[in-house]
Amino acid sequence: MPRLAQRAFAEWLGTAFLLAAVVGSGIMAQRLSGGNIALALLCNTIATGAILVVLILMLAPISGAHFNPAVTLAFALRGETAWTDAAIYLVAQIAGAIAGAGIAHLMFELPVLQLSLTERTGAGQWLAEIVATFGLLSTILGVRHQTPAAVPYAVGLYITSAYWFTSSTSFANPAVTLARSLSNTFSGIAPRDIPAFIAAQFIGAILAVLLARWLWGETMEKQMAAQITSGEPV
Repeated sequence: MPRLAQRAFAEWLGTAFLLAAVVGSGIMAQRLSGGNIALALLCNTIATGAILVVLILMLAPISGAHFNPAVTLAFALRGETAWTDAAIYLVAQIAGAIAGAGIAHLMFELPVLQLSLTERTGAGQWLAEIVATFGLLSTILGVRHQTPAAVPYAVGLYITSAYWFTSSTSFANPAVTLARSLSNTFSGIAPRDIPAFIAAQFIGAILAVLLARWLWGETMEKQMAAQITSGEPV
């Protein structure tokens, strides 16, 4: 297994690239779409879904490719990530997200330090973040149970879809939410709207863990026991 420093750096790097893609593609889309918000969102969506597939394929063998405190929390609750490692992952993810947003600003010659003015609030958007995060974690845990190699593609496709069927455009990630508050661009969120979004995201993650334990927990335990009995790596 890679050392903790390598795993933490992979989480930092992956989250930084994710935010550079989210924020950077939002800036580019807004500049090129001629005021067509639907077109700009579509461009932002494609870039985000695509980069997720690439990053998970590249970095999952090192850190598991969480890039998301809600994902790390879920694996810690399931006993698959040590809580001390989870805390380090969380710091790396937040630091990487902020760095990625800043790098996106630099690439487009914008001020590095910004605060978003975009309001994203209301019961509908909070529910959307619960649904978005619940769906993301359920996708990861469910697909991993049956076809682990398909997880990168499933996650990319899920986020691509959830951008459009949730009223919040599926942040589904506390680190992403924090970093997007530091970007007064197409993908931003006002800092005062962060707490409710993050609370909703963690609620969605916990609900997904409970669902996974009920739907797939017993089967996963049997599979692990069978692998141990047969001498295969778990």
